[in-house]
Amino acid sequence: MPASSAPAASATPKPPIINKIDVDRQFQELADASAVWLHTHWLQILIAFGAGALIVIVLHGLRRLGNRLCSRDKSMRGWGTILGRVVTRTNNFFIIMLACKLVVGYAGAPSQVDTTVNFLWTVASVFQFAIWARELILGAIEHRTSSEHYSGEALLSALGLIRLLVTVALFAIALVVVLSNLGVNVTGLVAGLGVGGIAIGLAAQGIFADLFAALAIIFDRPFRRGDKISYGTTSGVIESIGLKSTRIRAFTGELRIISNRQLLDKEIQNTSVRDHIRINFTLGVAYETPPDTLARIPALLKELVEAENAKVARSGFENFGASTLDFALQFDIPGDDWATAHPTRDRIMVSIMRRFAAEGINLPYPTQTTFTAAPDGSLVMPYAGAPTAPAAGGPDAAPHS
Repeated sequence: MPASSAPAASATPKPPIINKIDVDRQFQELADASAVWLHTHWLQILIAFGAGALIVIVLHGLRRLGNRLCSRDKSMRGWGTILGRVVTRTNNFFIIMLACKLVVGYAGAPSQVDTTVNFLWTVASVFQFAIWARELILGAIEHRTSSEHYSGEALLSALGLIRLLVTVALFAIALVVVLSNLGVNVTGLVAGLGVGGIAIGLAAQGIFADLFAALAIIFDRPFRRGDKISYGTTSGVIESIGLKSTRIRAFTGELRIISNRQLLDKEIQNTSVRDHIRINFTLGVAYETPPDTLARIPALLKELVEAENAKVARSGFENFGASTLDFALQFDIPGDDWATAHPTRDRIMVSIMRRFAAEGINLPYPTQTTFTAAPDGSLVMPYAGAPTAPAAGGPDAAPHS
């Protein structure tokens, strides 16, 4: 029997183990370099430490000032509170590293110390700016949603989701920036994040579209809660603006729910912001009305409208109608309340009827007069000024149409 084979020489080598002697040597070199630096640059180090201590004191004072700004605003949503929150989110690690960066840069520290401080300063500053940006963005959104027109809406309860999205996005960017500054190849990481973001966006594009539409409603403010709007064939009052949909109480009583994206895709008429309501109608008077009376009608209509504190936009002869002479009347009633405009319009119409009756101006309903002609073309009854008709069935009787 052959002897058992020896272990293969091509066995997988074990990963290298960090030599404790090398680590000790590196620490010893760092300690020696630091000792030489302290001995040769003690004055610059003292000055830099003093400046660093001053910076620490100033930044802590700014944080206390931020807390005071937050306590003064009872609503906790004013711009003073937002700036105060941004300042108070300044962490101690950033403050210390800012002071160390100043000391190292001014006092000419050894390369080992300078490299270490720069690494820690990069991490502290990038993530600190991400925290500031998050507080500023969220504060701006809360400020918009905290007005009297938005308070208590469902969108406020969705602020947690918005906070999560903003936090993930900002800290992902901060992580990429930190790794890039450390010399790490972040191309693959950025590509992976991009592919993941595209996949999530495609999977939830409807939700994100409605979310961004809700944010557009907040910042652009085409309407607010309580506004009266019209879109398409629907009119109603905004009851609430949610994360995905808007609820509108129609004037006919039912509650209509439409997604924010679909609503913004339509032409919206916000009737709550108009300063007047315009009323239009046409008056038709009889053709037999004398020309002098016709000439007085526009001024007469203007007088009646202004008596009800409305403003005439147009009052004049409009058209020769089929059976009447038509006058156009357009007037504006101040405000946007139909509950006030309708009674005003009714009073004006009644006053027109009374005045026209007193002036003898006839407002006829549509009529037609038929004239009968003889075979020779001469008019026979009925027509104005015609002789009395003969007895029915007589030899001179003519047919009537």
